[in-house]
Amino acid sequence: MDQDKVADDAMMFCAACGIRECDDITLKTCNACKSVRYCGVECQKNHRPQHKRACRKRAAELRDELLFTQPESSYLGDCPICMIPLPLDLKKSTMMTCCSKVVCRGCDYANAERGFQAKLVEKCPFCRKPKPSDKEAEENVMKRIEANDPVAMRENGSECYKKGDYSSAFEYFTKAAKLGDVLAHHQLSICYALGRGVEKDEKKEIFHWEEAAIGGHPNARYNLGNHEWRNGRIERSMKHYSIAAGQGHDGAIKALKRQYTQGTISKENFAASLRAHQAALDGTKSPQREVAEEYYRSRGQNRC
Repeated sequence: MDQDKVADDAMMFCAACGIRECDDITLKTCNACKSVRYCGVECQKNHRPQHKRACRKRAAELRDELLFTQPESSYLGDCPICMIPLPLDLKKSTMMTCCSKVVCRGCDYANAERGFQAKLVEKCPFCRKPKPSDKEAEENVMKRIEANDPVAMRENGSECYKKGDYSSAFEYFTKAAKLGDVLAHHQLSICYALGRGVEKDEKKEIFHWEEAAIGGHPNARYNLGNHEWRNGRIERSMKHYSIAAGQGHDGAIKALKRQYTQGTISKENFAASLRAHQAALDGTKSPQREVAEEYYRSRGQNRC
């Protein structure tokens, strides 16, 4: 008999008492392993001793399936104006305080150039509101925070962090992470690593690395690769490096190059990672962005 069919049939019964799901009985799935169901809390508690080991094993397998899936794109996503993937270098994009949209330098420059040529008031390239003053920008961010905007929360947390107010920064990062902000998870990993705003905790540091990596943060993924390497888990390390390289992370492709020269990975796997890395970098390029880069480069500016 097909094993999947057997498993599906077993899910129709409570794993502890064996009662079948029907109109007046609803079974709830184990949150950790997703492989058994129970008719109530009491049955789940009674079944825990014999289920614990299998539950942990299956939960770890599910976590790895999620962790080692190549994200469709980096956590930054696309520029909302040109719809081209945003570059990993955060200095090449700008967050608009009026609408919390992150716009690439190319679109920001083109918008400013059009406004200058037509002698117009400088406006946001996305929502078209006039550029706010520093005070208005701060007020806009706070309004966005009140509206539960995770990007505004994380940005305000970053400002608190820069000022040394680590407790407030940790609070903002935590709220933003709960709302699904990937970069906030990465920021929390730093807080737990350095003990800023919270006590040092390596397990939570790694947890937030993983959450950020799952969400498409290549630097968090690269950090996980380094962590696995230091602990002798070479295969897992190579997987992390390969995924990060496929998102355009330079450090990851350099790490893979070192491992290729040492014979840790095959020529075919390294070549595939090189192609994926180059494709990710090429995907963020556009003529408009190149014009903007040349403009700032010619003036010796490194604007963020």
